[in-house]
Amino acid sequence: MGLPYFGETLQFYSQDPNVLFAAKQKRYGDVFKTHILGCPCVMLASPEGARFVLVTHADLFKPTYPKSKEKLIGPSALFFHQGQYHAQLRKLVQSSLSPEAIRKLIPDIEATAISSLELCAKQRVANTFEEMKKFSFEVGILSIFSQLNSSYKTELKKNYCIVDKGYNSFPTNLPGTAYQKATRARKRITQILSEIIRERKEKKLLEKDLLGHLLDYKDGNGQSLTEDQITDNIIGVLFAARDTTASVITWILKYLHDDHTLLEAVKNEQRMIFESNNRGMLPLTWAQSRNMPITSGVILESLRMASIISYTFREAVVDVQYNGYLIPKGWKVMPLFRSIHHNPEFFADPQKFNSSRFKVSPKPNTYMPFGNGVHACPGNELAKLEILILIHHLVTKYRWEVVESNDAIQYCPFPVPLHGLPAKFRKDQGHEVLK
Repeated sequence: MGLPYFGETLQFYSQDPNVLFAAKQKRYGDVFKTHILGCPCVMLASPEGARFVLVTHADLFKPTYPKSKEKLIGPSALFFHQGQYHAQLRKLVQSSLSPEAIRKLIPDIEATAISSLELCAKQRVANTFEEMKKFSFEVGILSIFSQLNSSYKTELKKNYCIVDKGYNSFPTNLPGTAYQKATRARKRITQILSEIIRERKEKKLLEKDLLGHLLDYKDGNGQSLTEDQITDNIIGVLFAARDTTASVITWILKYLHDDHTLLEAVKNEQRMIFESNNRGMLPLTWAQSRNMPITSGVILESLRMASIISYTFREAVVDVQYNGYLIPKGWKVMPLFRSIHHNPEFFADPQKFNSSRFKVSPKPNTYMPFGNGVHACPGNELAKLEILILIHHLVTKYRWEVVESNDAIQYCPFPVPLHGLPAKFRKDQGHEVLK
């Protein structure tokens, strides 16, 4: 269980999870305990354990986050709940992020991708992760508001970044601390969203974006969502949409950069689409985004290799018996997605990047990059779509060179290449769009 009080929190945040958890798994098996973030925890490193907690016995485990984090996002956000409220909100969010809904966003996502890559090329050296965070934030704004006044967008972005910096800081309200600044920025976001909601209601706009769905919703008793509930869920979607997607894109750029054969295969696939669209003069279509098997395989394998969401927190609401072990009420329970994704029993040679492995579907409950069960990420189709669109424009119009390329990783808290993968982007003159 580690040191008194501190447990193994330091190792948890500073060591490679593959090494830390693999060593414990080798010594204790697929079920072991530790003490992190002030809480006793049970770690489950098997597909059966993950399914037990997230699917078949999900009612015995509730989603749990530190109160400091819950306060910054908002207690009414979808992923802090279970039961009827969660089911209703999840259905609402899923409907606004369904394939039928997001296909209408393709032109705007495409314009955002083009603009983002142009900004990367203007920099001497771009921090890939930081630039992709800007891109995924813009796409998140599109999915929530469709079109948003630029002044609102600027203020939301500025205050969101302050909240994000304080999210993983030590939770103290002492003046000048990152957390105290974050709580103040969170209040400003509430005010901005309140103004946006008021304008929507006054103009009686009938948008079919996430905000429109939240405003139109009524439960079985005819009760609408409160403004706080709407605000918390908008901020929750922004949190879920930005850093995770940006991390995946950053890893994809590294994997493609390091494997020239794979990069050429992706380029050839995308060039065919590029040429069929009159050398990029015509927009991408939904059908084209559904027919990128090589690029899709790269995304799937990047999600497995990087395992951005390495684990998820749950808490036992009663004493639970699992596989001969007692999980006491109140203990945290963590299915370890990363350990499962890197288990050679399920993925041959798991440390090797092999995008063709997904030509055969993985065994059930062995591949969970977006979680599993009722709390699986409802925005996974949007994330895949925006990544495909960005890669299309990247490989058909640009070249990029990673600066000081190595395999070092930093955790912030998601795993990303060291220093956010600094890279030089430049237009590929051989495939530049004809003006």
